[in-house]
Amino acid sequence: MINTGDQDDLFRLIADYLDEDMECVAIGGTAMMFHGYKATTKDIDLVLKNSKDRRIFTSAIEKLGYSQKSLKQLYEEKKLKSRNKPLIYSRGEERFDLFVGDVFGFGIEFDKFVQRHDYMGKKELTIFTAPKELLILLKSATNREKDYEDIETIVKTEKNIDWNGIVNEAIKKRKKSRWILIDLEENLQKLKKTTLIRKEIFDRIYKSEKQFSSEK
Repeated sequence: MINTGDQDDLFRLIADYLDEDMECVAIGGTAMMFHGYKATTKDIDLVLKNSKDRRIFTSAIEKLGYSQKSLKQLYEEKKLKSRNKPLIYSRGEERFDLFVGDVFGFGIEFDKFVQRHDYMGKKELTIFTAPKELLILLKSATNREKDYEDIETIVKTEKNIDWNGIVNEAIKKRKKSRWILIDLEENLQKLKKTTLIRKEIFDRIYKSEKQFSSEK
């Protein structure tokens, strides 16, 4: 497991091994830690801008002892069929999930992120952090074993969640991220046990998914 201090030290170390400056977006445990939702993580989920940046990043972490691993048993079968799957690198219990441009079809718009963390080494590594609503939606997109627990943690910590904004973004991304509305609905159904999710939120999801399905 990596704590906040370890994570900062790791990113500074990676910056020392990069061949070029680069920017990426934190979407998983790293983002949770940047927001203060959790104190440790073993999954560092990042979205790189392009394949070249990912090659440079993986080259850097390989020099630190990380090696590529299989995706199996980490993601649902339907996600493994996605065209743009992450590369998995691990060292001991620590793991990087490295996406390029999108998360299972859910496009990441780099120019919309504000919160950033800069790590200076031989090169500069800039990590933008997904806001809480987008983080909930992206954790629905990855939908791994611990992702729902993280969604629950965010909802318990934050009193004001823009559920309509989350659904708006899911509808916007649905064409390329085929499962996003279905996975979001599944997680919201679980949240209903402890959180008030208005019926209109579910109605919008059902209506939109029905429209997309009828367009096939």
